[in-house]
Amino acid sequence: MRRMLPMLHTRPTIHMPQAVTEKRAPKIAIDVDFDASIQALSALEAAAYRLIGTATCQIEKVGDRLVCRLALQDGRASGGFAVAEADSLKVRFLDLVTDENLRARVSAKTDGVRNVILALAFGSLVASQNDN
Repeated sequence: MRRMLPMLHTRPTIHMPQAVTEKRAPKIAIDVDFDASIQALSALEAAAYRLIGTATCQIEKVGDRLVCRLALQDGRASGGFAVAEADSLKVRFLDLVTDENLRARVSAKTDGVRNVILALAFGSLVASQNDN
């Protein structure tokens, strides 16, 4: 025989307002595009890496262009500062891209000398190990 339990009535729950609501200021986003036949993707990636903590960078190939979408991470810019922040972010990114391009050129020009220095350094290590 089945035993019947009495029905318990529960009180309706009261809707509680959210403790925290996330309101972010609109992010500033700006697109910077480069000719893919002239600009190396590796320099754009290195410049984007150096922006970590300040902005995000999404690189996309659109036809014969490389488009970099930059967005400030913390939404600190709002109101009248939006244009100044966007210009500052663009200038900073272009400076970083220029720096990375220069690093790549210097690296290519000094490749031979660097290899000779490494060969001499490691050659002397091998020679000293053979003497022991």
